[in-house]
Amino acid sequence: MPQPRLMLVVTGDDFGYCPRRNQGIVDCFQAGGISNVSLLVNACAAKEAADLAKRHSIPIGLHANLSEGLPVCQPAFTLTNQHGFLRGKTGFRQALEGGQLSMKQVELELRAQVRLFRDLTGHVPLHMDGHQHVHVLPGVREVFAQVLSDLKIPFTRVPVEPGLHSGPALPAHLRKFYAQVEKDALDSIAVFTRYGIRWPDVYLGLTTMGQNMSVPNLQRALGHALTAAPSSATTSGGASGSHQPVVTAELMVHPGYPSRPQEGGCGEGPDDFSRSADRQHELSMLTDPALLALYSRERVQLCAFKDI
Repeated sequence: MPQPRLMLVVTGDDFGYCPRRNQGIVDCFQAGGISNVSLLVNACAAKEAADLAKRHSIPIGLHANLSEGLPVCQPAFTLTNQHGFLRGKTGFRQALEGGQLSMKQVELELRAQVRLFRDLTGHVPLHMDGHQHVHVLPGVREVFAQVLSDLKIPFTRVPVEPGLHSGPALPAHLRKFYAQVEKDALDSIAVFTRYGIRWPDVYLGLTTMGQNMSVPNLQRALGHALTAAPSSATTSGGASGSHQPVVTAELMVHPGYPSRPQEGGCGEGPDDFSRSADRQHELSMLTDPALLALYSRERVQLCAFKDI
């Protein structure tokens, strides 16, 4: 078999969000569209998701959630609103900027989610990232890195995407949000490095979400990864038995079948993102024979974090 040029972890985020999302993610995995999943332990179908991962041998990590639904660790007064729910993607960031969040409560919540993950799956996650990219926010990133280091979770996600500013046209609010995510992620690199945490050479996924996911757009994104410089950490033996560095990458995706009304979420019901037809669009794109042929042609090997 030819040496791969790219070892690609394709991670289906939000596993556990609802039964329909779970089924779509499993179908995508079985069709070769994803190679890894990230579990929301506070979501309503998390137990079912963990059982499905075991049954189908799907590599699974933790999608740490500080922004949506009910916290695992109670009470968490500074992390929640007056209704007892986590503050949301924007509300969490506003509370952080206003100095209203207790980093001790952030730490307790992260540790509680790892414990629940272990209870559900029988093992500590090999990788842990942040729902809505909260793990790279100032203050949070240090606590997050300490928890990963203490619990010996070796991998995370650093959402700095090559081609972000030259990719498909994005609405202004998304362009602004992604630019801030990129800045926060760049500022996290020194922190994660100090704690010995690893991540793939290249991150992809912001420019290929929802209706922006197409075979040409995925090909463009993969092109950035294929031209990246590999780290020395991952090697692959060629025909001569020599070991040459191989680029590693993670592609963040959100496949599934749209959530039914009132079914799903993390305590507050399913959101627009989960009910959107975009979830099934991603599922169909990720399993498109043209994309799978592109992987083969470009020597892209789908893998899990344990393989890098």
